[in-house]
Amino acid sequence: MDSSRDRDPQGRARQARPRDRLGRPLAYGSVGVEPVSEEPLPPLETIEGARALLIEGRPFSAHEVFEARWKDAPDAERDLWQGLAQLCVGSTHRERGNASGARTLWQRALSRLSAYATTGQPRYGLDLDALTDWLTGRLAALDADPDTPVDPGLPPL
Repeated sequence: MDSSRDRDPQGRARQARPRDRLGRPLAYGSVGVEPVSEEPLPPLETIEGARALLIEGRPFSAHEVFEARWKDAPDAERDLWQGLAQLCVGSTHRERGNASGARTLWQRALSRLSAYATTGQPRYGLDLDALTDWLTGRLAALDADPDTPVDPGLPPL
């Protein structure tokens, strides 16, 4: 085992370096944002937790909350949670100035959320039409001006 990597008590690789609000690692000893739990939350708590993180300007952390739910969700709901995680990490890329990454992740999110909307599976109070419209609008804005890093705004969660 490579002892130079950060590990949890079970020996799994874990990043112990602090992170900024967009998930970028900072130097050891720096003050970063509070990490989020890797434990999945129930669906409604997942949405509320991610929404609060987005309001705080922490789309990368919101992505991590959705990712934990996606990895624990029933197979029939995975497109919902993965699409929401991709929406948030796409927003992270956009704020970092990575237009290509934002486009790729937002396109994947749009595809997953659009597909999920047709399944009849639970929506947990989410307006999937509003979310897909938001993604479509962000993709169009990105195509119009990919070189200007901007805050993508809050998705309608």
